[in-house]
Amino acid sequence: MKNFIETIKNIWRIEELRNRILITLGLLLVFRIGSFIALPGVDGTRLGSSTGAGSGLVDLLSIFTGGAFTRASIFALGVMPYISASIIMQLAGIAVPLVQKMQKEESGRRKINQWTRYMTIAICVFQAPGYLLTYVDAEARPEGQFWMFTSIVILTVGTLFVMWLGERITERGLGNGISLLIMIGIVAGLPQAFLQEFIGRTSGGGGMVAVLVELVIWLAIIALNVMLVQGTRRIPVQFAKRVQGNKQYGGVRNYIPLKVNAAGVMPIIFAQAIVLVPMYIAQMPIFEGNPPMWLQSFTNFESFSYNLFLFLMVVAFTYFYTAITVNPNQLSDDLKRNGGFIPGIKPGKQTTNYIDELLSRITLPGSIFLGLVAILPAFVMMAGVKQGFAQFYGGTSLLIMVGVMLDTLQQIESYLLMRHYDGLMKSGRIKGRTSSAFGAIG
Repeated sequence: MKNFIETIKNIWRIEELRNRILITLGLLLVFRIGSFIALPGVDGTRLGSSTGAGSGLVDLLSIFTGGAFTRASIFALGVMPYISASIIMQLAGIAVPLVQKMQKEESGRRKINQWTRYMTIAICVFQAPGYLLTYVDAEARPEGQFWMFTSIVILTVGTLFVMWLGERITERGLGNGISLLIMIGIVAGLPQAFLQEFIGRTSGGGGMVAVLVELVIWLAIIALNVMLVQGTRRIPVQFAKRVQGNKQYGGVRNYIPLKVNAAGVMPIIFAQAIVLVPMYIAQMPIFEGNPPMWLQSFTNFESFSYNLFLFLMVVAFTYFYTAITVNPNQLSDDLKRNGGFIPGIKPGKQTTNYIDELLSRITLPGSIFLGLVAILPAFVMMAGVKQGFAQFYGGTSLLIMVGVMLDTLQQIESYLLMRHYDGLMKSGRIKGRTSSAFGAIG
């Protein structure tokens, strides 16, 4: 406890770090306040079952927006349109040579960021009417085209404002702003979910012993997720010696860190989007409320078919997303250009094949563990844990929380070490995942 208090004092002594933390907390508070401001004309007391239907997509978007999605807030769309636009531009950088070339230049990256913002506006204009017509009851909203137009404008501006908050946090605050906004929305639902689980257990569902067992299991799962996020396979690299005048350059030994989970949380998001398609098909009018049994099984999050399909999709998308984010050819070319080589491996094609084979080997256990994390909430619910608290045992919620917290703590530790203070831990150093909660966005 004494060391913890001393660490807090050291953090507060660094003026720049103190100001960044205060700015970050202030902007996050603005985001949370805005998530409770409803659209003009919407009666929050009449928001009925359509906004809280409990479907997988609604639950997912509600988690990412901190409940703003189900409250018909001005921030109801959150940062998801920006995330979607970023993913599209990232995939375009792989499929379109022009975009790939622009990504390597500073002016090109600025132009890509500008295109991402324009695409965010287009996605908002497309998503906002669907949200208003589908998830806001007719009884809760005014009639007329003027209200629809103004609400679309407000939702679009709200998303742009949230995006601006994220950029200001990244620039003047601490951590990746977009990731922090998503994480704070997820964490906001944790106290209420735990309280409901606590009341349910203490009122006849196992008592305090059951609550303590659940917390111990939850902490163990968090520890395993930290291992997944931080796990790397280091490839030794030797750089050739160069002598210029009386000085010697190179000849040092370094490492290429290949992450066990290079894809981040994106495979789970893609897989969940795919497995939700049968759910929408089952609700089509052609079935008249009586879809086939195989479709009905996909509407139950605890069914064997749903979880098996989700697991296989996560494994497949992990390989796919790792293949497009880690390029062995580029790594091999960069090594050769800088005079580096892997001991025992010839530069060029053999180095590319070696990195590719090693990447495939470490991706297999990473993809399997990521698939287990994705379906873990279903098993927890089968064990009697309420759905609200079970969502924090795995899936996107837990991975984003772990990844963002590690990245933020790593930045704090860097400030402490630069000022010759001890780090946050007595032994070892905190290794962040990436600059973003979503793996390669940022």
